[in-house]
Amino acid sequence: MEQDNELQVEEPVLEIRNLSISFQTTRGELNAIRGVNFKLCKGETMAIVGESGSGKSVTVKSIMGIRSSNQIINSGEIIYRHNENGCKEEIDLLKLSKKQMISRINGKRIAMVFQDPMTALNPLFTIGQQLTEGMKLHLKLGKAEAWRRGIELLDEVGITDPEGCMKRYPHQLSGGMRQRVVIAIAISCNPDILICDEPTTALDVTIQAKIIELIAQLQKKMNISIIYITHDLGVVAKVADYVAVMYAGKIVERGTAHEIYFQPRHPYTWGLLLSMPDLETSDDRLYTIPGSPPNLLHKVKGDAFSVRNSYALNIDFEEDPPVFNISNTHEVSSWLEHPDAPKTEIPDLLQKKIDKMLKNSQKEGFEDALLLQA
Repeated sequence: MEQDNELQVEEPVLEIRNLSISFQTTRGELNAIRGVNFKLCKGETMAIVGESGSGKSVTVKSIMGIRSSNQIINSGEIIYRHNENGCKEEIDLLKLSKKQMISRINGKRIAMVFQDPMTALNPLFTIGQQLTEGMKLHLKLGKAEAWRRGIELLDEVGITDPEGCMKRYPHQLSGGMRQRVVIAIAISCNPDILICDEPTTALDVTIQAKIIELIAQLQKKMNISIIYITHDLGVVAKVADYVAVMYAGKIVERGTAHEIYFQPRHPYTWGLLLSMPDLETSDDRLYTIPGSPPNLLHKVKGDAFSVRNSYALNIDFEEDPPVFNISNTHEVSSWLEHPDAPKTEIPDLLQKKIDKMLKNSQKEGFEDALLLQA
């Protein structure tokens, strides 16, 4: 992972503009996504972090066209750019039908790895049948050629007996092997973008590390762009170039991984970093952010984090903060960044933690220093 503080000039392969999504429920309209914006360039990894219910999965599922019957797209665009037969093509994915998404985008251009491999694999079909299906549909490969390619893919993702695995059913594989199969299926048609929705949640810690490393290796080899969804900031350190922090359906802070870990500016990001377990501390208490996220069935007045924010200003309860640019790569949605706001320092406890991470990074390197916290 490289630190990059220069302005991005490359045209993004994916761009989300002012995305707003709600769900019609029996209790009223739930405003799940409230104006999300971000860009993803070729070969980059964007990690989206936040508490459960912050809108991470709804955002990425909208990229894949996975929508429930009660879902409403209120506004926004999801622009995907790629080369088609030597010509640049720009598509608003929100304008494609479900049938068009399946035939033109899903699996072929954008693929997804889900957190539970058992929900992604059909228990009635062999691994070989499921692995070759997309290649026959999108790449127009014959049965024998797709089968050979399937064996190569299973070997590539670290399955020790790829030929035997092709003939097995999902229940005959361990959780780690099933997730490797899901990754093989996801990369089988050489997509431009891979979305990983908490891909290690259902796995034990030792297997988690191997899956994370595998995804990083595949990205480097294939130069694909990755969106990584997680609630675990410790995992992000190993994979992300950029980090977007989501809260109550909005991105409240975005920057390079280095900026988010070592120069965080939003009080919610401070809380997330403080809640990371620290293997080097003797304190057995774990910090938690006080209070609960707002009920998005009701219109949010002001900053959604204001009632949980001990640094909140009066304006936080009245107006939603705009986006303030800290650097070319770092932006924050917080009234604390307004020129007229009182100067607020990072909490002492967090600053000590950051200082320790910085010290470790000089010894161990950036990623290893952060992994000491998880």
